[in-house]
Amino acid sequence: MNAELYTSVIAAATATGVVVRPFRLPEAVWAGAGALLIFLLGIITPADVWSGLAKGFDVYLFLIGMMLLSELARREGLFDWIAAIATSYAKGSPRRLFVLVYIVGIVVTALLSNDATAVVLTPAVYAACRAAKVKDPLPYLLICAFIANAASFVLPISNPANLVIFAGGDMPPLSRWMGTFLVPSIVSILVTFVALYWTQRVALANDAIAHDVERPKLTTSAKLAGGGLIITAVLLLAASAMHLDLGLPTFVAGVLTTLLVLALVRQNPIGIVRGVSWSVLPLVAGLFVIVEAINHTGVTAALAQQLATISSQSDGKAVAIAGLGVAFLSNLVNNLPAGLFAGSAVQAAHVSDRVAGAVLIGVDLGPNLSVTGSLATILWLSALRREGLTVSAISFLKVGVVVMVPALILSLVALI
Repeated sequence: MNAELYTSVIAAATATGVVVRPFRLPEAVWAGAGALLIFLLGIITPADVWSGLAKGFDVYLFLIGMMLLSELARREGLFDWIAAIATSYAKGSPRRLFVLVYIVGIVVTALLSNDATAVVLTPAVYAACRAAKVKDPLPYLLICAFIANAASFVLPISNPANLVIFAGGDMPPLSRWMGTFLVPSIVSILVTFVALYWTQRVALANDAIAHDVERPKLTTSAKLAGGGLIITAVLLLAASAMHLDLGLPTFVAGVLTTLLVLALVRQNPIGIVRGVSWSVLPLVAGLFVIVEAINHTGVTAALAQQLATISSQSDGKAVAIAGLGVAFLSNLVNNLPAGLFAGSAVQAAHVSDRVAGAVLIGVDLGPNLSVTGSLATILWLSALRREGLTVSAISFLKVGVVVMVPALILSLVALI
């Protein structure tokens, strides 16, 4: 009983630390401290720690590959070029620019993951807005935050949380994934666009942008980086279609593309290595260990049993309860620990694809309610701070309520 209590308290404190970041310490510090404390108290054995860490191996490889590709594309100016092209095609229309940035955000999120949209596209959009003399860049920057989550279940590769939920379990092959998530993804993207546009309509009506925007030159190294991203996306789609793990091909593609571009431009790899957010790896690893400890308390098994019971009575009811519950839980404790916990329960419950899909939609789309709901939104806030911009939790929540709630409900309805 003491072990269960200690585990629950430590898990809650870790989630709070990850979200609130007391003393401005990185999220990884709190995740690592929680995992270490659970081990030192003897709640789990070294074998259990290794088991938790091993479940995230594919996720670590995926994150490393994607972070290398994203940082390479950022350094070579690929995303700045894409954002500038979108701005030039806007031809002085704020509404057209809003639509174009949204489309770019969909593509980047679907093919590169939502973290890439938050980390790389956000500063590129800000730079493009500044070049176009946009009065208020916030409506366009909000796109980067909301589409990063709204489009993050288009493909398995669109969100690391997708791999987390199915870690150690049965990742659906691409055909089954598309059969489950294609329509809900379209609904999520369209409803999010309509609701977000409605919240920003006044700002867009009062805005003005330059007609002639200079397009930066696309260098050979940037073209290679773009080619590497495209090849990686194709490889991942093929791996998903063949029901293979996605981590290793992402890692190999990221390393080889980076080495090729650095050899071409004769640059030292230290710059790329320093630019990658390596703290994400111990953050995810620590959370895997904590969830492994929670699994040993029996809480996950009890939740899985409850989910299986509800699902046997009514699949539609299970979809609604699981999707809405996990969505709001993700905003309380961040979607990474919520996804790890919910994923373990789903795997233990052996529920239908629709119920498992509801959990994934809740984990991916639900965080659009708050600034601390997902890692991508936290990274988006960090990107804004580097540009001297701030968005308060209250102001984001006001937009999030209008945007996320209808998108979540209608996506779950589409899933049913």
